[in-house]
Amino acid sequence: MVAGTAIATVAGFATAPIVNAAPVAARALQWAPCDDPDNPGAECATLTVPIDWAHPDGPTFGLSVARRQATDPGARVGLMVFGPGGPGDSGVVRVVSGISRFSPEIRRRFDIVSFDPRGVGRSNPVACSNDLLAQRPSPELASQADFDATLAYNKRLRADCRARTGPVFDHLDTAQTVQDLDALRAALGEAELTFHGSSYGTLLGAEYAEDHPHRVRAMVLESVMDHSVSTTREFLRSEATAAQDSFDEFVKWCAGGSTCALHGRDVRAVWQGLLTRAQRGELENPAKPGTPLSSADLVNKIAFGKFYVVDYAGLAKDIAGMASSSPLPASPTSVAPLPPTTPVFCADWHLPVHDYQEYASLVGVMNKTAPDLPSLLPIQMTAACLGAPTANPQHPLAARGAPPILVSNALHDPATGYPWAVSVARQLGRSGALLTYEGQGHGSVTSGPCMEHAVDSYLTDLTVPPRGTRCPAVPI
Repeated sequence: MVAGTAIATVAGFATAPIVNAAPVAARALQWAPCDDPDNPGAECATLTVPIDWAHPDGPTFGLSVARRQATDPGARVGLMVFGPGGPGDSGVVRVVSGISRFSPEIRRRFDIVSFDPRGVGRSNPVACSNDLLAQRPSPELASQADFDATLAYNKRLRADCRARTGPVFDHLDTAQTVQDLDALRAALGEAELTFHGSSYGTLLGAEYAEDHPHRVRAMVLESVMDHSVSTTREFLRSEATAAQDSFDEFVKWCAGGSTCALHGRDVRAVWQGLLTRAQRGELENPAKPGTPLSSADLVNKIAFGKFYVVDYAGLAKDIAGMASSSPLPASPTSVAPLPPTTPVFCADWHLPVHDYQEYASLVGVMNKTAPDLPSLLPIQMTAACLGAPTANPQHPLAARGAPPILVSNALHDPATGYPWAVSVARQLGRSGALLTYEGQGHGSVTSGPCMEHAVDSYLTDLTVPPRGTRCPAVPI
């Protein structure tokens, strides 16, 4: 869909257009203290929005919203809406728990508002059978029969989740959430939106700027998704490249840092040994003693968790501990269930795979691109979306008339690679201002004084960093 007006047909599914009409008449939000005695100071409210914005007068549901007011009311600039990542992250939880991801200056001068996107948290969450979720086939398909079984399972799971979730299940895509965001802007009494989107939240921000360019005051897109990546192969190769780059950065750090628990050892060889043990079901899960850890969870739970926050010392310590542990008796392993919000991703990303032969080819591409990181989450998500309709497929970004938008990314981001940020800034044209953090990690706007100053100045004073601004990496 382009600018919310075209009718998209994907895999035989047609979606009704979302008209860029004014939001449903918005009443002022009724704020009350959030029900969390451990984190006082946040206020919560509920915004009523249509289930389907193509039918704005149809059935509705409640969107859960939270805010923390500026800590220095006398210096207040306005309010900023935070678009959470995931998909599946709760913006309400982020706000209630203290919004430490923002600099003290931003918290001092802005009310911070966020929400649970549709299908998430307290906003008509996706509900599925736990038993059925636990039956997910392994994404390591070995035959056409495995491929067919995954298609059949996905169909059963979608039917179950739809029945348990209700009609919102068919309207979880970001094009719908864009209109929720604009309704929130109106309910907050803002003529223009100041927005900060992180990771998956950048897709929401970019599509909002595309649909409502003249309603944007300022917008930060941090750790950027490129929704113009058009093919399954290109998407998976991009993700594998970013992941392997982060592993390479970790290996480089270990070679040069005496604080690394693996310093002086062949890090890749030690890691490959763990992968082999995990594949045989012999590697103990550090979080669940006595139970085996799958190779997929070793990659996606253990390594990626540390890559996100650049905890290389912690990862090295974990690897060293697992490498010295006694092997378990060989046993089958299972991959951790995907989050119930996977249908949100499927509604936004058209990643077709026609048969097992093509799937095996894609796995081969990923393994060649990221030889140290098999069974990466993106290939699991691709398998989980087989056969699913895509209401909001990929398309080039066109936000004509938008003000300057700050596009921020680390050079070594494990999940949203730097080339995606370069591409999105290019698609934004004159509106795209690329801010480069020369370090690692997923999220970078508070990574050192250079980044903080650039982002804070932009949000508070609308001062755009000079073209080509790069900020040095903070030492690990």
